[in-house]
Amino acid sequence: VQLQASGGGLVQAGGSLRLSCTASGFNFDSYNIAWFRQAPGDRREGIGCIEPGSFRTYYRESVQGRFTISRDNAKNTAFLTINDLDPDDTAVYYCATDVPRIYNGTHYVVGFCYGITYFGKGTLVTVSS
Repeated sequence: VQLQASGGGLVQAGGSLRLSCTASGFNFDSYNIAWFRQAPGDRREGIGCIEPGSFRTYYRESVQGRFTISRDNAKNTAFLTINDLDPDDTAVYYCATDVPRIYNGTHYVVGFCYGITYFGKGTLVTVSS
């Protein structure tokens, strides 16, 4: 299982950004995809999650209305669109999945997405004021 987030960069406050998550090594259209972020000095936090078939989504309350998660199963790619960026959105953003495996580390939960253990390399988003 491999995941790679991309599309980060330096953005001015109020701007928008679309992050991509490319996946390989598993049946992308069978598993949930979640997005996380980790700001400097903070714990990793789950942003939201998207189902593979119905495309049902879940968002943490603090990002509702500004963040949109989508996916293109044909391209094994998921997206995170962030609007009205704020300096507090500065963080490394990661995509993740709940492909089952025996794993002794932390199993993350984001809304209806359980057992998230696979994380890709993150992409840094820096929002200037």
